[in-house]
Amino acid sequence: MFEPSLRALGNTLQDLMSQISTIAVLGLGKVGLLAARLLANAGFTVNAHDLRAIEADVPFKAHVTDVTNETELAGALGEVEAVLSCLPYHCNIKVADVAHRLGVHYFDLTEDVPTTQHIRDLAAKGSSLMAPQCGLAPGFVGIVAASLVEQFDECRSIRMRVGALPQHPTGLLGYAFNWSPAGVVNEYLNDCEVIEGGVHKWVSPMEWHETIYVDGTRLEAFTTSGGLGTMCETYLGRVENLDYKTMRYPGHMDLMNFFFHELLLRDQRELAGEILTNAKPPVDEDVVYVHVASEGTIDGQLRRSEYVRAFRPVDVAGVRATAIAWTTAGSVTSVIEMVRAGTLPEQGFLKQEDIVLADFVATPTGALFAQP
Repeated sequence: MFEPSLRALGNTLQDLMSQISTIAVLGLGKVGLLAARLLANAGFTVNAHDLRAIEADVPFKAHVTDVTNETELAGALGEVEAVLSCLPYHCNIKVADVAHRLGVHYFDLTEDVPTTQHIRDLAAKGSSLMAPQCGLAPGFVGIVAASLVEQFDECRSIRMRVGALPQHPTGLLGYAFNWSPAGVVNEYLNDCEVIEGGVHKWVSPMEWHETIYVDGTRLEAFTTSGGLGTMCETYLGRVENLDYKTMRYPGHMDLMNFFFHELLLRDQRELAGEILTNAKPPVDEDVVYVHVASEGTIDGQLRRSEYVRAFRPVDVAGVRATAIAWTTAGSVTSVIEMVRAGTLPEQGFLKQEDIVLADFVATPTGALFAQP
């Protein structure tokens, strides 16, 4: 008579044992440092690793580690159940390989398509969860877009627009490098996935120019790479048109095309990143614009649904965080919280569009995105 209860107790204990409690955070730039704070604030035991020592008072263990050294990397991951890579995208394949070998759950923020494909291949033959693209775009914006699609009986278009910008722009570019320069250069130069007229295509970056307004602010939008994550695969055959664009202040796209193509900086990506960061250093007062729109039919009537927000800096986890830092770090922290809670699977490859927005904003960290 006690067998069902004992079995239930055994299952509960197994679930508790499989939950994530310890996590390594690799790379302690602005986003990585904030992600480590948020994870510690959410009750995780955090081991953070960077090439340099952290001088700030932090609520977690911070180690000086060369994660490009496979022995040191394996040592760091051997002590935890999960790893979050906040490293430049080109470092993530090695981290994912080691995490996969050790059976450690893997999360990252990458927008790089080949890196994501490599991680997906690993997920097909492992026992842990492999979850790349957990930042803002790809990441949160895909979760939002998927929630809009579900409102329709039939969906004809998904348009995703994101812009991380200074609140008080200066100069012709109207920009500040609050995000990884290597990542931005990658987005501006790599080809972009779209679905157009029901056909999966690759198109050039910094094209398909349009004007868009958020909170009365005029912006321009143009194609950039990586923001869609795996959505083209997911929605091919279900949605006629799907694309992602970056938003900037007017005039930015033409100047960047001149910089990369007429001056041939496209052939010197590292140098391009150095020049741009030196010219437009980070700012504290930034804004993240999100504009996601979907069109389709409900009960035979054509409708349009929009999610439009302007996220600004907030006080969180004991610090003042820029908009781009908290939206990115907050997104991946919320996903990790969902895995711990059992809302998301603990094995295989995680697509961002499979995450339910309502569950996401119900997490302690995801609640930040629900504020007015």
